[in-house]
Amino acid sequence: MPVRLDVISIGTLSRNRLWNEAERVRTAHATTSLIRAGKRHILVDPGLPPPALAARLHERTGLRPEQIDTVFLTNFRPAHRYGLPLFLEHAKVYIHEREQQAVGQYLQGLIGQAPDEDIDRKTLADELKLLESFTAAPDKLVEQVDLFPLFGYSAGTCGLLIAAPTSTTLVAGDAVPTQDHFLAGQLLPDTQDVDAAQEALREVYEIADLIVPGHDNWFVNPRSSGM
Repeated sequence: MPVRLDVISIGTLSRNRLWNEAERVRTAHATTSLIRAGKRHILVDPGLPPPALAARLHERTGLRPEQIDTVFLTNFRPAHRYGLPLFLEHAKVYIHEREQQAVGQYLQGLIGQAPDEDIDRKTLADELKLLESFTAAPDKLVEQVDLFPLFGYSAGTCGLLIAAPTSTTLVAGDAVPTQDHFLAGQLLPDTQDVDAAQEALREVYEIADLIVPGHDNWFVNPRSSGM
């Protein structure tokens, strides 16, 4: 079964320290990708707000939001799910089990500390309810599309590995923020576990021929050209 990947929207960071940006200068949103395999339409990290994402999806593929049957989140950060409301009625939402458990415990702890009438408590409760509505992702979403754990940036950051006869494509999420970060061997400053994230970066280098980063356009791994 042929598998096709298209970048629907190229993401960006709110600030890029490799560009000497010390303050937030833009709204962060994740790179959004679409994987098509047979009749399956798998959207990864719907990062744009709903109206913009619906327009971009149709511009790039001719598809409407209701034709997406699966959404996969590489992590639970808001920049990776702004457009999620478009798909909740029709699609199953997957996230790595480790990310779901770690974020759930964190949110429960914050809720337990917040006063009953605190407006933040309701926001946190809504976030937890949304998280709990997701399904823990199976090891294989569809033939040739496998989970690829890249723990480190967050507790359960996870990519998707698309295996073709002659190459591998890795949708890496924030394990690889941008091409510049990859070439410089740099992580995002809010990485939770630096050692694990550095190991994940090395795995990406060894495994992937093509890389879709968390907040940039896809690029060819320089290893493929002998670098």
